[in-house]
Order: sequence, then structure tokens, then C-alpha cells
Amino acid sequence: MEVRQLRALVAVVDAGTFTDAAAVLGVSQASVSRSIAALEREMGVRLLHRTTRHVALTPVGERVLAQSRRVLQEMAHLAQIAAERNEVRVGYAWAALGRHTRRLQKAWAAAHPGVPLVFVQVNDATAGLSDGAADVAVIRRPLADARFAAAEIGHEARFAAVATDSSLARRRTLGIEDLARYTVAIDPRTGTTTLDLFPPEARPRAVRQTLAVDEWLNLIAAGQAVGVTAEATANQYPRPGVAYRALRHVPPVTVRLAWWREDPPPYLEELVESARRLWKGSAVERGERVGEETGDRLG
Repeated sequence: MEVRQLRALVAVVDAGTFTDAAAVLGVSQASVSRSIAALEREMGVRLLHRTTRHVALTPVGERVLAQSRRVLQEMAHLAQIAAERNEVRVGYAWAALGRHTRRLQKAWAAAHPGVPLVFVQVNDATAGLSDGAADVAVIRRPLADARFAAAEIGHEARFAAVATDSSLARRRTLGIEDLARYTVAIDPRTGTTTLDLFPPEARPRAVRQTLAVDEWLNLIAAGQAVGVTAEATANQYPRPGVAYRALRHVPPVTVRLAWWREDPPPYLEELVESARRLWKGSAVERGERVGEETGDRLG
């Protein structure tokens, strides 16, 4: 039995399909299938029921999954204990801190020249906390898991992302209702956009699920979908063919830093306060509407 087999089982269940699990793990679908088959041979039991469209756990699979999660979590903790505390790793799933990312790194480097602040992208709900890839995580949707604690650091405006040759791109700001006649690309695991953001009378024509920011951007640039995202994405991912436009009359996105409740990393308090200071001067924190100039600059 190998750790990669346990990771494959967890990924398939969380992602829902072998194809999506392969994308999360960064391997081929065939590799995921081999790992699951090898695990079932090693244990001598069937763990998953497979059809062309659906994957479901067997009763034994349910128990093995729960134990696999515990094993992977314990391994992550062991890795944290064994690792030298010579850097602070900040995980993020979609965008880091947008325009604040570099400013925070530079301020941190001046205050702690021997302890780099490193941003790592991990596309899961905990942004790398659960598997030990990150010491602290940038979170834009609440974590229901009581094992993690979080501190609010600021708020971000929401932006629409549309193709540059779309009629929507000719406008400097948009209303959420303007997107209703389009397919909206949504990341259901780590994104900040849900159908609840749209009023009942202006629900999108269709929804296209995505698993990564590059896939999301490619769909939008091709005119196959539009998107709604936090301001950080607009700042961090300028892309030919994609125009960002400020959205009116939608709630801002709350940005938090999260960590293991029983194992807070070094420098946590200072990191939280440093991040909060960066947000204090933003238009959203001052209670102002993000104006036309911002939407135009990001086009």
C-alpha cells in the first residue's frame, strides 16, 4: 500500500470523477485508475462502484476513505514537525492577495530577511493547509472544518470577466443581471461565485464548472463563458482576450487567513496584522464603490 494510492482515493471521491481527480493531482487519468486498482488489490476489497458518469463508495470504501484522510492528515503534521521553520508558506487556491501580494512580500523581507514569505498555489478548499503544503492559507469562502481557525484581513470588490470582443467589454462597469444571458464559469470547490449571487429573476442561462484558473480564463477568452471573481484575480491574472469590469450592487468578497487551530505557525499575529494594514487604504474598506476607472484600467 502506498501513500499515492490513498491520495488518489481521496481525490476521486472529492472531485467526483477520475478525470477531475487526475487534474487535481496533476497526473493522467490512467495513473489514477491504476492507483485505485492497486489499492483494491492490496486490500482485497472493492472500494468504488464505477459507471461511465458516476463514482460511488462501497460500504467498505466509506470506512477506508475516512481512515485514509486521517493517515494523510497525520503525515502532513509529521512533515510540518520535521520541516525546518526557515520560511512561512502562504497557500492560495485561486488568487493570492492580488495587488497586495508583492507589497506584503517586500515588507516581510525587510522585517524578516532570514525568513522568506513564500506563496504556494494549491487548488483545494483549504489552499494547502490540509496536506501540509501551506502554513497559512488565503481563504475567500468560509471553512466549515473546526480544525482550522481564521482571521478576517479585508474585503475585495467583485469583477466580471468577459471576452474582449464581447459587447459587455465595451462598458466600464456591469450589473450582475447583465450576465444572465450567458454561460457562467464557476469553480464549485474553491471559487467565490455561486448562483446565490444572482437574483432569482436573473439567473445565468447555464453554468460551466471549472477546476482551475487557467481553464476558467481560457473559456472566457474564447467567448464560451463569462465569469465573476474577486478583485485579486483581476490584478493577478491579466490575460489577452479577457477584460475585467467592476460589478455594481453585489456584496464584496471577505478575505481571511486560516491556519491549523491547534498548531498556529510562527509569526502568525504579525502576518495577520501586516495583511490587514495593506487593506486599510482600499476603496472597499473605505466603503466606496469601485469606480469606472478601475474597471477601465483592467480591461
